[in-house]
Amino acid sequence: MQFSTHETGANPLKLWDSAGPFEAGAMQQLRNVAQLPFIHSHIAGMPDVHWGMGATVGSVIATRAAIVPAAVGVDIGCGMMAVRTSLTADQLPDSLSAIRAEIERAVPKGMETNQKANHAKGGWAATPNSVARTWYDRFESRWRAILAKHPKIDGKTGDQLGSMGGGNHFIEVCLDEADRVWVMLHSGSRGTGNRIGTYFIDAAKEAIAKETLDFHLPDKDLAFLSEGSQLFDDYIEAMHFAQDYALANRELMMARTLDALRRHLPAFKTDKAAINCHHNYAVRENHFGADVWVTRKGAVRARKGDLGIIPGSMGTGSFIVEGLGNEQSFCSCSHGAGRTMSRGQAKRSITLDQHRAAVKGIECRVDEGVLDESPAAYKDIGAVMAAQEDLVMIRHRLRQIINIKG
Repeated sequence: MQFSTHETGANPLKLWDSAGPFEAGAMQQLRNVAQLPFIHSHIAGMPDVHWGMGATVGSVIATRAAIVPAAVGVDIGCGMMAVRTSLTADQLPDSLSAIRAEIERAVPKGMETNQKANHAKGGWAATPNSVARTWYDRFESRWRAILAKHPKIDGKTGDQLGSMGGGNHFIEVCLDEADRVWVMLHSGSRGTGNRIGTYFIDAAKEAIAKETLDFHLPDKDLAFLSEGSQLFDDYIEAMHFAQDYALANRELMMARTLDALRRHLPAFKTDKAAINCHHNYAVRENHFGADVWVTRKGAVRARKGDLGIIPGSMGTGSFIVEGLGNEQSFCSCSHGAGRTMSRGQAKRSITLDQHRAAVKGIECRVDEGVLDESPAAYKDIGAVMAAQEDLVMIRHRLRQIINIKG
């Protein structure tokens, strides 16, 4: 076993920290969560752990008859998708700039949505295509039911479906160890999940404030919802909606990206079995003899045989992995490299020249707007992977040749 065990006076921590000690703030958050009386067995910390809102990013939290909305977070269902094509590196043009521009026109990014005027550039249409229409129809009745119960959850769903967003979300074209071409992307439930998450985090705080607890809540952001309450049931309904929305969002992004590639490259096929996995979500599972809620906040499910995606940074490549089913991690692994710098710190510390050198040879943005996503802002992905050899087996290592940030 590669994890270390830390006693907390309540539930222990099992941490895959051999890549280096976790930051003090993150450790305190892990200890805070471990004090909650409904924790099941222990808290698992993945090697990419870093500070988050309420609970650390990179933590796996199993709970009995309760759930912490802030531990799930506001980017509900955020995750990764990857598909291997039949293309190989020798079928790509010498310059990839036109392909990058085509993908950027095809997929809304940053604050852009499907309704934002971009048609003059030959971009996406405001009217969704038939694939997107199917998803809109599938989600509409569910969304209306949620809003009927909680009308303060404001906003539309359709205009962001199939869009990337900003921050650490991205689209990449990559090559594997055999120079086969892959497409990989990272996004979630966009504004829809954010509004759901924010609303129920606030609702949980309001509900807890009205109760007399027989224990100390170590952080107000750990306000929880108890199973059996109407608010709990409503949150689960809305959370599942957001997770399904995130899956669909990635499918539509992938379809648009592949269509963009087809306009520039020879005819190609894709593997039928694409990988599409969440890394910010909660799900009902059985662990150590009990049915519990497992919240993976920045972690990927890695049951034996599960395929997952662990990205590094926009300059260091990524991994396709197969789960080993390690029960001590609640069958989980890291969701990436994990940050070493806050976004503000990265923008202050990393120069444009340093960023340019770090992404040399990759068709990507080289400007001050992405310095917070530069490779130096992240942990060493090699060390992170070495720290979880008992959690996953590496199937493929991907190196990006095109990277698109919001």
